[in-house]
Amino acid sequence: MTDQERLAAYDRMYTDLLRERDKVLSDMDRLREAGKQRGATYQQLLAQKLTLQNILGRFEVYGIRPE
Repeated sequence: MTDQERLAAYDRMYTDLLRERDKVLSDMDRLREAGKQRGATYQQLLAQKLTLQNILGRFEVYGIRPE
């Protein structure tokens, strides 16, 4: 894999992570509006959101993709 291909892969990964984070946030909003913040699904989404934020934060720390 060339450096250009590797960089493109990081860009795709970052974009996919942002897209996934947005979907998780949307799903959490939907459940919150339904009053289901204490449900298992909401708690799983919360854990997924925190994981995604951690990964995205690492991209920023290493200067790969600052926001």
